[in-house]
Parts: sequence; structure tokens; C-alpha cells
Amino acid sequence: MSSTILLIEDNTAMRNNISEILELAGYKVFLAENGKVGVDLAKKEKPDLIVCDISMPELDGYGVLHILGKTAETSGIPFIFLTAKTEKADFRKGMTLGADDYLTKPFDDVELLDVVAIRLKKASLLKKEFEKTAKGLNEFIDNVSESQGISTFTNSRSLKTHKKKELVFSEGNYPIGIYLVNKGKVKTFKSNEAGKELITGIHKEGDFLGYVPLLEDIAYNESAEVLEDAEIYMIPKQDFFTLVYNNKEVSRKFIQLLSNNLSEREDRLIKLAYNSVRKRVAEALVMLHDRYQSTNSAKTPISINREDLAGIVGTATESVIRTLGDFKDEKLIEIQKGDISVLNIDKLTKLKN
Repeated sequence: MSSTILLIEDNTAMRNNISEILELAGYKVFLAENGKVGVDLAKKEKPDLIVCDISMPELDGYGVLHILGKTAETSGIPFIFLTAKTEKADFRKGMTLGADDYLTKPFDDVELLDVVAIRLKKASLLKKEFEKTAKGLNEFIDNVSESQGISTFTNSRSLKTHKKKELVFSEGNYPIGIYLVNKGKVKTFKSNEAGKELITGIHKEGDFLGYVPLLEDIAYNESAEVLEDAEIYMIPKQDFFTLVYNNKEVSRKFIQLLSNNLSEREDRLIKLAYNSVRKRVAEALVMLHDRYQSTNSAKTPISINREDLAGIVGTATESVIRTLGDFKDEKLIEIQKGDISVLNIDKLTKLKN
């Protein structure tokens, strides 16, 4: 299937000439004689690429890019400006708004087709889906490096082994990068003045940690501690920002990789305020069961000490122990050497709801 291109150009002769070249090269071309028509066509057709003149009446190219950049469905479309202007200020303004490339008039058909082919290839590489694993992250970065000409990541990716109880980062410190759990489990928690912990999350393979403070340029508002021996992958701060700010499509794809559990954590904190201890323990066990679940076993034991479980539930350790005893008597769970195995996930799920 041929790629689709939206051409926005107010000069009729120029518009027809460019359209003919693109169609001869096998592209399907939509034509717009001004910026307003171009915006409507972009929203309707969602082309693979937009080629747009800057100087146009009614709505210029900057305005087109600004409007399309505010809509999720069109903000990721590669955008090439056509311009007779060569001043640095014009280039800077366009790139700040999110343009991917420029063609300065006059240009020949080879220049046009080369730029179009390069931008379409880069965009297609970034449309791939990537797993939230170290392998998936490596594939993503390799694709970005190839499509964007970035070479800073080849030697900067580090996979480190962390022992149980080891801190990955501490509340109050400033981020030096973001972290991806490759193996093992990590808890994030906040401590009050008395030293009591409130666990804000249990993170498993494929989960990212510590990126919100990095984006907001603030200190960590929670700590991260390894629950069991883990492998954690770190992207240094500068490389992270190069990924995010290098290209709007790169940024969008990376944010999709990051956004794994924000809504889950918000929902859990709301329930913490309103649900009974019994419901909260049931909810915590269901969450932990899902995170500890192995593809090789239908009953993977949950290895967590009672203080950490109390931190997740947001109650006293004694209350958690008492509730676990009740669940054991009701045949919902079994406990062996401190590890918890869920026997009836359906009843626990109904109980938490």
C-alpha cells in the first residue's frame, strides 16, 4: 500500500508540479490550496506525511503545524516545510513548533523525493511496538538511533544487579536517570516522620521507575528498594532527555513505554482512604498475585514480609497478620514459611470489589 502525502501549497503551479513528482514516485497525494483546507484534510485523511508551504494567506504553515500539533491524531505526522526563506530564525521557529525537515525553494525533484523517503522511513521505524523489557527498550533505542542519527546510547546503557533490601534511589535525592526493572521486584515507598512506611507501588519486570521527578526536575518524593534480587536497567538523565526531546514521535513512543501504572497507583490511593482493612488486604493480595504470577505455574508464592504488606495496605502490621489469618481460615490463601499462595483469586477479587 502506497504512502499518503498531504501537500499544502497556495501557488497553483508549484502545487501541481510537486504533486506530479510525488505521484510519479508512487505516492498518493492529497492537495490543499491553503492552510485552513490543509488542517481539515489532515484531520480527515490522517496522511503519512505533510509537505507544507510557510508563507500562505489566511493561515500560514506555522499556524497549520501549531493546530495539528495540539491534536493527538495529527501531532505525530511527519511535517516538512517548504520555504523560500533561509534565515536561521525561520528555521528555529519551525523546529521549535515540531517540524521534522525543511526544503528551501527552489529545489529539484531528487531533493524532494530524498527528503520525503527519509522522513517516511524514520516514521515507519517508530511505529513498531516494543515490549516493556530491557530487550524491548534496547530495540526501541536502536531504532531511534538508526532513524534519528543518534549514537549516544550505544555505550551508555547499563544493566546492574541489585541485592535484596538495596536502595535504587532515595526520597529527597535528585534523579540521575530513569530505571527499568528487567528481573525481580522493587517496592516504592514514602516514610513519615515516625519512620512508618506507606508503600506506593510494587514494580516487576517491564516497569519504569523515577521518571516523573526527572521530567519535573524535582527531588524524588519516594524511595525505591529491591524486594528480591533484581536486575535494573538505567538510562542516564542526558540520554533520556535526548530521547524525549529529539523528535515528537520519539517522545510519544517513549512516553507510551513509560506510562505503565500511573492510573493504577492513583486508583489504589483513593481506595486506601475509603476501603476497609479487609478489602484493602484482599486488594493488595490480588495485586501482588498478578505481579508475582509466573507463566510456568498457576500458583506462584508471594514472598513479602508483613511490614511491607502493611505498608501497601496502609494499616498496622498486626491488622494485616490478623486479616491473613482470617483469609487462611476461609481457604482463600495458604501460608508456608511466610510465603503466601492465593488459593481462590475469584473470591478475593469479589471481596476487594
